[in-house]
Amino acid sequence: MLEMTEGPCRMRKKMVRNDMFYIHYPYIPEIEPNTNSAQQKPLRYRRAISYDSKEYYMRLLSGNPGMYQHSVEHSTEGETTPHEPEHGEDTIARVKGLVKAPLKRSRSTADGADEDGQDQLQEQLLESGGPEEEQRTDNTSLLRLLEEGEKIQHMYRCARVQGLDTSEGLLLFGKEHFYVIDGYTMTVSREIRDIDTLPTNLHEAIIPQGARQGQSQLKRTCSIFAYEDIKEVHKRRYLLQPIAVEVFSADGRNYLLAFQKGVRNKVYQRFLAVVPSLADSSESVSGQRPNTSVEQGSGLLSTLVGEKSVTQRWERGEISNFQYLMHLNTLAGRSYNDLMQYPVFPWILADYDSEELDLSNPKTFRNLAKPMGAQTDDRLAQYKKRYKDWEDPNGETPAYHYGTHYSSAMIVASYLVRMEPFTQIFLRLQGGHFDLADRMFHSVREAWFSASKHNMADVKELIPEFFYLPEFLLNSNNFDLGAKQNGIKLADVILPPWAKGDPREFIRVHRELTSTNGSTSFLATSNRVHQAVEAVNVFHHLFYEGQVDIYNINDPLKETATIGFINNFGQIPKQLFKKPHPPKRVRSKANGDIMSVPPSSNTDKIFFHHLDNLRPSLAPVKELKEPVGQIVCTDKGILAVEQNKVLVPPTWSKTFAWGYADLSCRLANYDSDKALGGV
Repeated sequence: MLEMTEGPCRMRKKMVRNDMFYIHYPYIPEIEPNTNSAQQKPLRYRRAISYDSKEYYMRLLSGNPGMYQHSVEHSTEGETTPHEPEHGEDTIARVKGLVKAPLKRSRSTADGADEDGQDQLQEQLLESGGPEEEQRTDNTSLLRLLEEGEKIQHMYRCARVQGLDTSEGLLLFGKEHFYVIDGYTMTVSREIRDIDTLPTNLHEAIIPQGARQGQSQLKRTCSIFAYEDIKEVHKRRYLLQPIAVEVFSADGRNYLLAFQKGVRNKVYQRFLAVVPSLADSSESVSGQRPNTSVEQGSGLLSTLVGEKSVTQRWERGEISNFQYLMHLNTLAGRSYNDLMQYPVFPWILADYDSEELDLSNPKTFRNLAKPMGAQTDDRLAQYKKRYKDWEDPNGETPAYHYGTHYSSAMIVASYLVRMEPFTQIFLRLQGGHFDLADRMFHSVREAWFSASKHNMADVKELIPEFFYLPEFLLNSNNFDLGAKQNGIKLADVILPPWAKGDPREFIRVHRELTSTNGSTSFLATSNRVHQAVEAVNVFHHLFYEGQVDIYNINDPLKETATIGFINNFGQIPKQLFKKPHPPKRVRSKANGDIMSVPPSSNTDKIFFHHLDNLRPSLAPVKELKEPVGQIVCTDKGILAVEQNKVLVPPTWSKTFAWGYADLSCRLANYDSDKALGGV
């Protein structure tokens, strides 16, 4: 199974032994009669249940799914299997058993112990906090999980998000470490309690039952992080609500923690207080320093600061296309921890039939100037008609082009269904059994045509694993995925001819297209920013942040349906760019040399085409009274100015200076330093 620790460029590549495999998958060997062991077929494993979905969910929520003790082969003959979310865009189905909700505010529970002093918090842990013997036991059990001599300074209730599960617990800030402890909670009287020791009604008030599916599997685990190992902390959304933070550790672990409404910002400020390096970290998982805008302006102030945004780093070729896309996902709030907000990568290729790829042919590539719904004229016309003809009798749902998203939990799980732990996730989403074989992901070519041409309810994009993880294309665990109507049994994913039947070759080609020197046309041409309507890129309104406040929905059924819709159908990432995206400086040949130049620039003006200008001059270029602040090469020669001063383009004949004792800013002539004005 896939191990969740992240490596370089946020890639998760490590496969580990799955010790739970035979517990999850009791098996029946497929052995032909009258054959010896050498002729036996490979074992195939299929999770199957013989009871209906309602009973399944009740058992799942009770912590006793029952399926682990059964291995009844499930027959799909004469039965209609529920469609995947992307194939049933206008319906909300199978959501009650999979609904996740954030922590609910309750008079019975505490938001956090932010105002308590260190000594008082420590006393809470060392003393009972109440007359019950079980309370003393809870405190003692929790103390045993901490580092020796630890002094707890702040505590908060939280819910750790992991895949489809939310595990309620505590976030503790100590002297040199912080702790994420699952299975405990804090009452309004500041008592630390094991969740199982609480009365049922009090437990229900803390976190809705629908959010506790994985609670029994994730309970009473303690994760310890040293402050010095924390690389980054980001504010995040959960269920499109601004209530979460994501913490990145140097050892590759990262946790997504959701809090009660109004608590997230307190927690974020606490992290900044205990990890001062977060404010000026230069080695970031998001590719740039904190508080640097991804869309850094081209004005004077941006130049003066000298810090490069991740987009500027990509423009200059300092990071690869793969790194850039992963950084943008990180900045936009996409997270491996939440399958509803999984990182999104684009379809790049459109040729899945050729024996060899012709990278010089534009038709080889997908048109990234347009969304997936606009890849063919016929389907584009249908989406436009849907938007134009939309009518909602209740007036609650605005017009949209797409009722399904390009990324959702089901899309991610369907891509990764052959690899644990995503097989388990897929089975949970499908009610305990695999989908009909004809609807499962089994061919890259068929998936492309479905998303780009054939299926009006399918506009899905790719996931990062298509660019670094060949294992997800193999059915290494021999799952019985069923057979298509034409009799072909599903096994490994069918690859395009140019991959030569080798998953590693498939991944290699994709990675080459996202390498530093690979094809960049898909990024350079996808930067046209239009209004969503003009671009035929409007999604259902519930996909967008700010469209619904689940805290103010009083109708439980409507709340369940809304949360289920967000969970199952996708979430729009945070908008990063509000003006046209700059093109990359593509690599082109000139005079036999390969150099980086802007595609539309006049190469004669690039200074390294005139290397003679770089020879030391006999006379000083400019006599500076302070350290050099900027050097500019022009047709006239080399210009230089001091610190706290910058040359003003495009003529470079004037300077802008600051840092004076009177707090003024001044404009001056470069040659004479004569002031032209100030403010």
